[in-house]
Amino acid sequence: MWRELTSDFPDVELQAPATPGALVAVEEQLGQPLPEALRQLLLETDGIEACYGTEVVWTAEKILEENRSARSSGEFRSLYMPFDALMFFGDNGGGDQFAFVRTSDRDDVFVWDHETDSRIWVAPSLEQYLRSALGSDGDDWYR
Repeated sequence: MWRELTSDFPDVELQAPATPGALVAVEEQLGQPLPEALRQLLLETDGIEACYGTEVVWTAEKILEENRSARSSGEFRSLYMPFDALMFFGDNGGGDQFAFVRTSDRDDVFVWDHETDSRIWVAPSLEQYLRSALGSDGDDWYR
């Protein structure tokens, strides 16, 4: 499904699939399950890059690294509200990051603005997020 969806966008670069073991490691180390849509996407392509190398969806390894870093950084704790309820999975190339809320069973995608620490709803699903992000003319398509 995900490879077919991205075929509508010529500048998209797909990767080899993530292994099921890599996804289990992400879930175990973050202490929360991956959203099912993200899990299925990563099993088809371990990340999606748009034009100019923008990582619209990170690799499983980067999802783990970025979330662990955001949750454990003392500097982040003094600057921002907690990130524990979020699972970041991509960015806009300019510092803002996209996430699922993991405190409930939601498919919605939110953007975290790194300058204001705001968390704003941007899409009802991963599919709509991808259509919007990949079909936009700029990195601030959600504003």
